[in-house]
Amino acid sequence: MDALRTLLEEYNVLAAFWMTIKLTFFGAIGAFIIGTVIAIMRVSPVKVFQTFGLAYVTLVRNTPLTLLVFFAAFGLAITLQINLAPPDSPTFIVDNNFRWGVVALAVYHAAFVAEAIRSGINTVPLGQAEAARAIGLPFLPTVTTIVLPQAFRGAIAPLGNTLIALTKNTTVLATIGVAEPALMMRNMLEFNISLLYAIFFIMAAGFVILTLPTGLFFTWWSRKLAVQR
Repeated sequence: MDALRTLLEEYNVLAAFWMTIKLTFFGAIGAFIIGTVIAIMRVSPVKVFQTFGLAYVTLVRNTPLTLLVFFAAFGLAITLQINLAPPDSPTFIVDNNFRWGVVALAVYHAAFVAEAIRSGINTVPLGQAEAARAIGLPFLPTVTTIVLPQAFRGAIAPLGNTLIALTKNTTVLATIGVAEPALMMRNMLEFNISLLYAIFFIMAAGFVILTLPTGLFFTWWSRKLAVQR
């Protein structure tokens, strides 16, 4: 207990995990938007869109997240000087790294969101889309008003798994200096190596507190909205 008290007094653990929550929140919104668009492309009757959606999912899913994070932070931000924060801001570096980190998380996990939504689309009976086309509805209104609302219900469980994975993958952003738990743990290990077990307990407990309720909620939600066919 003394070791835990020492660490909690010396380091701002709550602030580090609050950063994880912010990264997860904004990354999840971006991943959901991009992933929905990619999923629609995957089922589109236009061959070019199908090819782009397949290429995106295949390429991004097989690219390490660390590589995407480094490409965003060093390739786009530093080399090409594409900034997402005002350069004259006193917190420019922190804000810029945070925002590019969110972009990398969103782009990476959008591939998994797209596949989750596509699996939900596959649960929708084909006859419903055919009936919509029979009455003259174009592809996009058919997908957005008939197919996707049902697809989301069928994709809740895999979307929940993707959100949990995103939460844990925020630790990769420690490589570009985003002040989240992995960076704090590295500092703890550097200056308090004798408190090794207490450090790992704090990190493990923090992520369990974040991810376990998420998993339970999405499991309950998927069962509640399950469609009986």
